Amino acid sequence: MARHVFAEEAELETPLLVETNLDSDDGDVIFDRTLNEEDERATKKFTFEEAVEEAGFGSFHWLLLVVCGWANASDAVEILCVSFLLPTARCDLNLSSSDMGILTASIFLGMMVGGYAWGYLADQRGRCRVLVVSLTVNGVFGALASVAPSFWLFLLLRFISGIGVGGSIPVIFSYFSEFMPRLRRGAMISALATFWMAGNILAAGLAWSVIPQKWARFESWRVFVVLCSVPSLSSALVFKALMPESPKFLMEAGREAEAAGVFQLMFKFNTWGKGKHKAFPLRVGRVSAIVENEQRLAAYRKVLSPIEEMFRGRLRTRSAALLVVFYCISFGFYGLWMWFPELLKRVEAGGSPCANATPAVSQDNQSCYPVKTAVYMEGFFIAASNLPGNIFTILMMDSIGGKALLSFSLVLSSISVFLIYLVKTKGHTLLLSCVFSGVSVIAWNALDVMGTELYPTHLRSTALGFFTGVARVAAIMGNVVFGRLVDTNCAVPVLLVSVLLLSGGFAALLLPQTKQTELT
Repeated sequence: MARHVFAEEAELETPLLVETNLDSDDGDVIFDRTLNEEDERATKKFTFEEAVEEAGFGSFHWLLLVVCGWANASDAVEILCVSFLLPTARCDLNLSSSDMGILTASIFLGMMVGGYAWGYLADQRGRCRVLVVSLTVNGVFGALASVAPSFWLFLLLRFISGIGVGGSIPVIFSYFSEFMPRLRRGAMISALATFWMAGNILAAGLAWSVIPQKWARFESWRVFVVLCSVPSLSSALVFKALMPESPKFLMEAGREAEAAGVFQLMFKFNTWGKGKHKAFPLRVGRVSAIVENEQRLAAYRKVLSPIEEMFRGRLRTRSAALLVVFYCISFGFYGLWMWFPELLKRVEAGGSPCANATPAVSQDNQSCYPVKTAVYMEGFFIAASNLPGNIFTILMMDSIGGKALLSFSLVLSSISVFLIYLVKTKGHTLLLSCVFSGVSVIAWNALDVMGTELYPTHLRSTALGFFTGVARVAAIMGNVVFGRLVDTNCAVPVLLVSVLLLSGGFAALLLPQTKQTELT
């Protein structure tokens, strides 16, 4: 079934022939155009992937990487800032280890609530709009938490901030991937994932420079919390002011004319100063969908139907494997990572974290002040040790593929955590913590790349939202388990992390290879 549309635009030099074919094999809309006035009869068909290729690769994509990367970094700052404020805030808020576990879990609970809801809205309403709102929620409530006078109010505000984080993390990768040419997608998504490291380093650097300082009427950790909200708010402003909607989403939503405008914007940016014509040689006609497609789209809009589709047919095995992987890596990574500053504080005098486990609650500030800068310096080094893993991922993702990197890095992460339990000195603990940081980030980057390529457009954000929701459940459980047992049975959570990471590595072998695959 096909319809031809002839059109002329004042800015274009030649008339365009556009065809939308609803019977194409891959389900993409196909466009035809006249190549030039001298060869009006010669036409070229474009699928979505070909249209992205025709728009070129250049300045637009690097700008997109910076903007989306800053949003990704802002999420990392909001999530990880709690772990850095614990060594001092625990005294001001009179926190036990159990309270600290609940506090670190609160943002993940918010992310679990927000993850699926925001992902669903992004598939129905658009990626860019959801990113603006979710980043704003993240930043505003994160900043308000800085003035909370009590633990429970602070906990509530961090929970609401987490709802915002839950929307931006899965949506940002869907949004970014839908602008990328197929052959560059793996490396570029890996590059986007490295901004998490940038956010980690930024949070650690801010903690190192701000928390040890003395402020006249304001606890230093509260100043730190305010500063951590700035990246999210600034990112929301940039998306609102500068960034277009995803062309893939626009095409799937039947808004082909708007999609053509986005392709033209990409084309202009990428060909700026190269002597080419300013207009993208493609115009898209709006075509009514057939009844079957209308019925299918209506079904997708039902809240639970996307999840049902994810666990049917050829998607069932990959969905089950991803569920296991997301749970294992999130329990292991966030269960341990959020407690690194506190564990390092406990080994200041030497020994292993478990050997020096003591109750964290204090009735005065003597155990927290004056602030020891060594804890934050070590946290900065652990954050910076992400860099080798990120560079390795960018260089090797397109040649090795996400599946092998994901499985291999999870197994190595498991071994490094097991060794953390065995070592007996502070130096060895810090070294192995850096190894864990550098290796585990490879798994996260591989998961970010594969997650965008395993599902079709109408399920992509919803699927990522669902699995990040599962990950939040795991992160909540990991932090609660650490909070309950770190003082009495420290070996249990540490060894459990090692076992789960190993299990996730084996489950990753069930996933299909997605290296340089086309988006559907």
